[in-house]
Amino acid sequence: MTVPRYSDPESYILGITKDIWEDRGISLLETAYAPDIVMRNAGGMKVGNTSVIDDTLAKMAAFPDIEILGEDVIWAGDPDGRYLSSHRSIITGTHTGHGVYGPPTGRRFTVRCIADCSVLDEVIDDEWLAYDTGDQALQLGHDPADFARARIMAEGGPDTAARPFTPDQDRPGPYTAAGNDSEWGQRLADILTRIMGKDVTVIRPEYDRAVRVEHAGGMGGWGWQNAEAFWMRLRSAFPSAAFRIHHVMGRSDPHQPHRAAVRWSLDGKHDGFGRFGAPTGAPVHLMGFTHAEFGQWGLRREFTLFDEVAIWKQIHLHTGAV
Repeated sequence: MTVPRYSDPESYILGITKDIWEDRGISLLETAYAPDIVMRNAGGMKVGNTSVIDDTLAKMAAFPDIEILGEDVIWAGDPDGRYLSSHRSIITGTHTGHGVYGPPTGRRFTVRCIADCSVLDEVIDDEWLAYDTGDQALQLGHDPADFARARIMAEGGPDTAARPFTPDQDRPGPYTAAGNDSEWGQRLADILTRIMGKDVTVIRPEYDRAVRVEHAGGMGGWGWQNAEAFWMRLRSAFPSAAFRIHHVMGRSDPHQPHRAAVRWSLDGKHDGFGRFGAPTGAPVHLMGFTHAEFGQWGLRREFTLFDEVAIWKQIHLHTGAV
């Protein structure tokens, strides 16, 4: 076992993120990420740390002043020393270099990211990840649906374009647990299960009346109606899709509110009106992440993230409307 550089899981996740992204320690990925890591980015799966290194370099080239500010690390461990962290971050940068968003525009962006990382002996060996690509596209001057079309054509057209992550691409990784038995994680899982079961009435008794919600696409607001509108528009776009919870954990730490993190998915057809326009019948896999903080009057802050561009890309690849 290697001598640990960091005192606890939270300091490791925050520290290694700063070391790599803000201190430009790209080469650290050769040791901080396992050589055969499976990274399930909602926009497409990567295997091995070489592809992670190349992707990191490309992002830094497009946004040389990029910063990743850790908002929270919710984690759960096991007796063997492995743990899973769900790390919610704010990413900021200026578009001064060439990349997937086109020639430099000088525009600034601020978006969220959530990454679930499995860590053993300070090496990340399994990961699930989503960026708020819809919000980033908007801030850099692109409509998310149109940007997805542009990516398909830039990647050679529908026959050769890179596919967003779907379960059929997956392969087993070293992390096989499903979280911990925290009451707060279970409470959030129960809320999401009821919402996805189309019981939106759960929001008012479970959410603080002054709840702050932060949702994919840079959407956010205060109060029950904002939460209800987001979830109804998402679920109504995929009314027959199967909802599944993959990982649940919660924490109660000193000087912090009770927190929870749930990773979930929707699998099915785009067969309803809602967040993604008129139904197309496209098969869609949505990888979702929800973080929550609980207070005296219920769930008081909720963060839900998925990759909007990856969903539009699945829809366009099915319809051929590129």
